[in-house]
Amino acid sequence: MPDFRVRAIARADRAQWGPLWRAYLVFYRAQWSDEVANATFSRIFDPLEPVHALVAERGGELIGFTHYLFQRSTWLLNSQCYLQDLYVGEAERGSGVGRALIAAVVGAAKEAGAARVYWNTHETNAVARRLYDAVAMRTGFIQYRIEPLS
Repeated sequence: MPDFRVRAIARADRAQWGPLWRAYLVFYRAQWSDEVANATFSRIFDPLEPVHALVAERGGELIGFTHYLFQRSTWLLNSQCYLQDLYVGEAERGSGVGRALIAAVVGAAKEAGAARVYWNTHETNAVARRLYDAVAMRTGFIQYRIEPLS
């Protein structure tokens, strides 16, 4: 039985979510922006946005999170669920937190009637890829990107 729980994020989690969000961005060498962080957190609670979040908590302390969103697909009748962000604090890795967060997103996607859950990770993220290879099918797709568009 795990000594943590996964639950929907709450507005009161902002102070603990922020450092985890920053650590996730640092891990992926992405730029931190207060403006983007504030907008991301606000979108989670906006009923007109497709963004959702779950957190893992142990003893009142957040130890991980996931952001996911639902989107239409031209290949499917039902929406699909994109697990956009998944982060577990370094001290907690390997303890089942990531697996539990993924399972919770899958549960939310099933409840919403989504056809599938998918995500991306960097090819160098070996620790996470071991988990992902155990819980999901690698599709072989390679992502291409054009940015910035401004």
